[in-house]
Amino acid sequence: MTDRPDAGLRAIVSERRHLINLAYRLLGSVAEAEDAVQETYARWYAMSRRQQEAIASPGAWLTTVASRVCLDVLGSARARRERYVGEWIPEPLPDHTEWAGAVADPADRVTLDESVSMAFLVALEAMTPAQRVSLVLHDVFRYSFAEIAGITGRTPAACRQLASSARRRVRDTPATPPARRARLVREFRLAWEAGDIDALVSLLDPDAVAIADGGGLASVISRPNTGAERIVASLVHIEDRLRTLTFLERTVNGEPGLIAQVNGVTVTVYSFDVVGDRITRIWAVRNPEKLRQWTTGSPVDVARS
Repeated sequence: MTDRPDAGLRAIVSERRHLINLAYRLLGSVAEAEDAVQETYARWYAMSRRQQEAIASPGAWLTTVASRVCLDVLGSARARRERYVGEWIPEPLPDHTEWAGAVADPADRVTLDESVSMAFLVALEAMTPAQRVSLVLHDVFRYSFAEIAGITGRTPAACRQLASSARRRVRDTPATPPARRARLVREFRLAWEAGDIDALVSLLDPDAVAIADGGGLASVISRPNTGAERIVASLVHIEDRLRTLTFLERTVNGEPGLIAQVNGVTVTVYSFDVVGDRITRIWAVRNPEKLRQWTTGSPVDVARS
């Protein structure tokens, strides 16, 4: 092979990390993100060499196709989510230093930042597919509305409006410093382990909400649990019933969180949303299909490219 095709191939392959990052943020699922990127590359290699060489910017072409694939997946995902057993929570990811098994290929790494926090991903779930794509492409990946229009098939003005309406769905509150978030999570763990009901209640906002995702494969409370006292009662019940649980502090989607293990195997991943000095949201993922990055090898590391 000549140097030119090799260089072209390297340029195409180098886009993989960007595409994985984009697809995970749009879909909230590593498996679906991997499938979307695989489909994108399949469409590239289905073209003839002449067709490929006619594309001025292969990276832009790949991003356009991946975004459109994700739009299609998001459209069908709504129907799948309606059939999902219980609440659906985006797939939680560990810090890249805490992946189970071997370290992933850097091309598959997703950068963990504020745009993959559980709170942000959950907010995206409430948006239409077009809102989600417009907001993520513009606010996270800094694409212009003219570029987004070419991807979504809408006008730049329409894409601007979609992003604006989507942005209003993302709560605009002052960010809690990471050290304070970590301290609250640690105090929460210690109080839970000690069965200190008063301490647990004091750490939760009175209107806090806890949501669990078992996917029909693990036992959970099927509906959101609202109110500090009700949440604490459930937590104490879990601890009483499962004395074999070990709680560990871990980074979850770039923020302080907890995992629960039984005999060294992660069975639940907890994410927290914090406002001021109180925990306002708890997301507990128990569906084993969403915990493979915590329990098996070859994870995908999610980063902003």
